[in-house]
Amino acid sequence: MGSAARLVSARLQLLPLTRDDVDDLHQVFTEAGVRKYLWDDEVIERERTAEIVDTSVASFETNGFGLWALRVADETALAGFCGFWHFHEPPQLELLYGLSTRYWGKGLATEAALAMIAFGFDALRFERIAASTDAANTASVRVMERAGMRFWKRETTNGLDTIYYARTIG
Repeated sequence: MGSAARLVSARLQLLPLTRDDVDDLHQVFTEAGVRKYLWDDEVIERERTAEIVDTSVASFETNGFGLWALRVADETALAGFCGFWHFHEPPQLELLYGLSTRYWGKGLATEAALAMIAFGFDALRFERIAASTDAANTASVRVMERAGMRFWKRETTNGLDTIYYARTIG
């Protein structure tokens, strides 16, 4: 399928992650506020971030989706990431997003999620897009709701109280 093009929203530029983004992404992944729910508070090694980026690059080549770098227009700093990723056992494709804490509270996660949902329906022809979060991550729940997703289920997944939301085309 090849790599995806650049996406632009009102305030964000989204480009597929590349190896050049590993250090900046690792910095975001290891921020205390980000890792709390994304990595269950584990400080992951840089090499794990590099493996994620490599997996994402390969996924764009074969599937047309992966993780995108988020940058606020007119800024070069990596604000966060967003995309489609396989989670849980058995693996399920879900919407994933995260922002550096310095960008929290500005509506950027919702803006990124909406851009990714539009890409998923329009370019990838998904019929349904799901996302999940730890039940305690109320900010992520609000992002899903503001992005037009609806509560689907709550269950213990991988030992964690997890809330699932989904949105169908239309």
